[in-house]
Formats: sequence, C-alpha cells, structure tokens
Amino acid sequence: MQTLENAFLRAEVKEGEILPPTIQKLMQGYNKYLRPFFDNGPVTVGMSLDIASIDTISEINMDYTATIFLRQRWTDERLCFDGNKSLSLDGRLVELLWVPDTFIVDSKKSFLHDITVENRLIRIFPNGTVLYALRITTTVACNMDLTKYPMDKQTCTLQLESWGYNINDVMFYWTRGNDSVSGLDTLRLAQYTVEDHYTSVSEAIYETGNYPKLIFHFELKRSILYFILETYVPSSLLVVLSWVSFWISQSSVPARICIGVTTVLTMTTLMMGARTSLPNANCFIKAIDVYLGICFSFIFGALIEYAVAHFCTLQHPNIVHGFMCEHSVQECESEMNGIVTTIASNSSGAKQRKEVGSTAGNRSPPGSEAKEEGEERQDCCWKSLSLLKRVARLTSCCHVENPHYIDNYSRVFFPLSFILVNLLYWTYYLYF
Repeated sequence: MQTLENAFLRAEVKEGEILPPTIQKLMQGYNKYLRPFFDNGPVTVGMSLDIASIDTISEINMDYTATIFLRQRWTDERLCFDGNKSLSLDGRLVELLWVPDTFIVDSKKSFLHDITVENRLIRIFPNGTVLYALRITTTVACNMDLTKYPMDKQTCTLQLESWGYNINDVMFYWTRGNDSVSGLDTLRLAQYTVEDHYTSVSEAIYETGNYPKLIFHFELKRSILYFILETYVPSSLLVVLSWVSFWISQSSVPARICIGVTTVLTMTTLMMGARTSLPNANCFIKAIDVYLGICFSFIFGALIEYAVAHFCTLQHPNIVHGFMCEHSVQECESEMNGIVTTIASNSSGAKQRKEVGSTAGNRSPPGSEAKEEGEERQDCCWKSLSLLKRVARLTSCCHVENPHYIDNYSRVFFPLSFILVNLLYWTYYLYF
C-alpha cells in the first residue's frame, strides 16, 4: 500500500506520459469523462465549507469577498481498492479523475490559490469514497437593503450549483446540515458581526432542466458605534453650536452670521463625506441621510431665526417706542369703546321714546322716519367698529412687540424640538 501511495505521489500528470504499473492497475478501464454510477441513478455529492475569512464587504458594489475551503465528497465505485487506509494524493492528479462541475452562483470573480502549488486535496478511501478539497477566494454579489443604513442587517448567501449535471445525474447535500459550515464563530469583521447562519437545499430551475443547489445563508449586523463617533455625534454638536447664536446680542451681526454660515458649510461637508462610502446612484433614502437632513434643517433654521429677529429689530428701533405705540393703541381702543357706548345709549333712548309714542296712539310724530334711519345707521356703525376691533386683535397676534422675545423663545423651542425628533428617529429605526 505504501508503494502504491508513493507511486501516486511521484506521478506527474502530463499528456503522453506512461504511469507506473500500480497506478495503471487502479486506473485500468477508468474514464474520467463518465460520472460514477452512470447507469445506476444519480451520484450524491456531500459538501461542507470552512470560512477562512471575509475580506471586504462593499456597499458600493453590493458584494463581499471571502476565502473558503470547499470540501466535496462522493463515492466512485471504480476507485475501490483493498486495504484499510486512505490514500492522500497529489492535488495535480485530480486531472485523472472525474470531479463534480460545481460552481459558485453570483460569483463576480474567483480564483484558486496556487502558492506554492495549487491548493487542492485528493483523498481516496478503500470503499471508493473520494474527498476533494479546494481553497478558493471569490467575490460574490449580495443584494443589500440600505434603507436603515447604518442600523441595517444584511442577509447574504453563498450558492453552489452543478453546471452541467441536472438532478437526474447529480444530487447535492450538506454533509452535517447547519454544522457543515464552520469558521464563522471565530470570524472578526471590521463593521459587521455575524448574527446567524444556516444552510438549505434547493433546486435551480432553468430552461435546460432542474439542477441541484446548496445555499448557505448568513446574516450580518452592522456595528453602529463607528458611525455614532464619525457622523452622529459631530452633526449633533454642530446643531448645538448653532444654538449659541441665540445667546449673542442681536446687534452683533458679524458674530451671529459667522456662526450660522460656518455651521451650515460644515454640515454640508459632513453630509458629502458620509456619502462617499455609499453608491452614488441609488434609490435608497438611508437612515443616516434622514438624520443629516434633520440636523441641516435645524442649523439652517437657526440662521433663518436670526434673519427674522434682525428684521423685526429694524422695524422696532427701540422698545420704548413699542410701549408708546401700545399705549396709543389702548387709548384709541378706549375712545372706540366710548363712541360705541354713546351710540348704544342714544339708540336705547330712541327705542324707549318709540315705545312711548306707540302707546299714546298709532299716530307717529313728525320726523320719526328720519330718526329710524339714523338708528339704522348707528347700528351699522356699531357692527363695523366691532368687526374692525376683531381684525385688530387678530393682527396683534402676529405682531412682534419685542424682537428679543424671538431669541428667548428659540432657546427653548429649538432644543426641545431636536430632542423630540431624536426620540422619534431612534425609536423608529431601532425598533421598527
């Protein structure tokens, strides 16, 4: 048996080269172009994976690059031999044997490692079972939903199919179910943690037939701590910095304008930097975009607040003048109330005289019709004055008597609104 193993290891697979007699005996009548059990049903191929590393996960290209050890196991009755020990052969002898035509679905780029030799393993057991192992690095597409980025979870797959043999020729199965894939427990990724993984068996349906398929699913959860320190905290601090202008005097125009414009420009730069690691043309409105938009709105609102306050200051040069205007309005209102009271008393007296006249007789005194017209005019005047009074009250609600009150209200309104929006934002994206 040792002689046979050494003969295999020394043999080189080159066209036209004569193999040693021991190998010729084992390979006598063997046709690598025909699958095992060619006339006796499909050959079953068991598979297992060992994830050596997941090098990169790209949101821009929506793919991941992984290095895996792919192990395939099947039985070839033509390779049975006497003995109780398996034969570990040189990987280059795989060219003499039939092997499954397994390929990786959705693979963009793959290669077999060949340093120092091609990383293949061939092991033959006495009952004809063949173990074939490969070390492969592949880049596989992974469709990602980035609407909750960076609080998202992505489910990626690694699918294995047979290229030319349908389910009537080859059947795939996982050798140990979910335990057929190992290496993820010790895997450390830069931005992700592997939350869950499982395997499944399926069939790929094409126009040429149904083909066996094995699927490995793994769920990745993004670590948000990096984004909190890189994006969320700076943007929140910029919002707080924009509130400093509320405590600066309205007469300090350069200081307040400088703070407003600087925070707006800094926030714009931060928003542009947050998008560099994401697809440029994509239809997702991401969670980080929503938050940056909220922060930008608050910063821009603080700048607009000063514009409004400064405009109102120009309309009210001093507060004393405002109080004088208020006093004059109150005097005008009292005069209007006096006029209305006088008109009302006159109308009530005329009404009493009219009632007395009606009890004396149906004969109306001269000039009664003129008095009635005067009373109607007084009623119209009273209604007009009351309407003008209501309009004056409505306009006084929108009137800013003291422009400094705008800053006082903003000191409370802006922080409370920002805290409320943050509560709604984090509750929605973390729990829904």
